[in-house]
Amino acid sequence: MGRAFEFRKERKLKRWSKMAVQFTRLGKEIVMAVKAGGGDVNTNSRLRTAVQNSKAVNMPKDRVDAAIKRAISRDEKDYEEIVYEGYAPYGVAILVETATDNINRTVANVRSYFTKYNGALGKTGSLDFIFSRKSVFTFEPGDRDLEELEFELIDAGLEDLFVEADENGNDVAVIHAAFEDFGKMQKMLESIGIEVKSAKLERVAQSFHEVTEEQVVDIMKLIDRLEEDDDVQAVYHNMAE
Repeated sequence: MGRAFEFRKERKLKRWSKMAVQFTRLGKEIVMAVKAGGGDVNTNSRLRTAVQNSKAVNMPKDRVDAAIKRAISRDEKDYEEIVYEGYAPYGVAILVETATDNINRTVANVRSYFTKYNGALGKTGSLDFIFSRKSVFTFEPGDRDLEELEFELIDAGLEDLFVEADENGNDVAVIHAAFEDFGKMQKMLESIGIEVKSAKLERVAQSFHEVTEEQVVDIMKLIDRLEEDDDVQAVYHNMAE
């Protein structure tokens, strides 16, 4: 067994840890959705999207149901959504989305991470020229004619449609639409029978910053630490791949 066993064990632990973080973030999103629009997925589109995204990462149904019940019963704390902006070492822009029940704790932690890893926290809105907010949907392309689909989705606000590999190496189709067209695109995809794997509002970099392989190591230390924080929902950067 030896090294091979330890390697497989380490990979499993990392995968489980990543799943636990995803479940925590989705649990918060479910709670915020319920508090904003009620616990019925048929009338609350934000909740419907959160539940849909939880299925995409195989979040247990009982955990989803528990999050909804907690929010409905008002036992769950309220979360405030706050965005922090700054720069990692070597000029890479970093945008951090958080959901917190303690703003003082969150800002202190985020600031400490930027400081520890030689970054700098900036002012709100300072990265508006780098990141734009987009509606992002993914689905399994299968045998579908994507060129024909593009024409169908133009009226729903389609900006881009492409195929990329997911973390398991499988093809996934990705749709980009404007932030304000999220609901319209979601309804269109439902009406033409496309089963969406995930539907999110994401920050998409409009320009990219070139760095060396050695610099990437330092930058990822900051990104990894931010992503480990329980209050952080998402971290975006403009590091060129």
